[in-house]
Amino acid sequence: MTRQSISFTTPNSNWLNAQVESEEYTSKSEVVNDLIRKARAQQNELDFIREKLIKAEQGGFTNLTRDEILAKSKEELQHNGAL
Repeated sequence: MTRQSISFTTPNSNWLNAQVESEEYTSKSEVVNDLIRKARAQQNELDFIREKLIKAEQGGFTNLTRDEILAKSKEELQHNGAL
């Protein structure tokens, strides 16, 4: 694991200390690593959504009804094992 030295503002340091004192985490490093993991997961989700939106925009328009689109989406999710 890479060791880093970072500085925190007083409010952020107080919040980190409170997380450790509540015994939710064992150290400030654990809190920071958890926050980074959550931020990375959120970024991955945003990248996935952005990719889908770009693909949809490039796909053009459809004449399918709302129900047909929903059925097709469910079918694709089931085929991909996501549903």
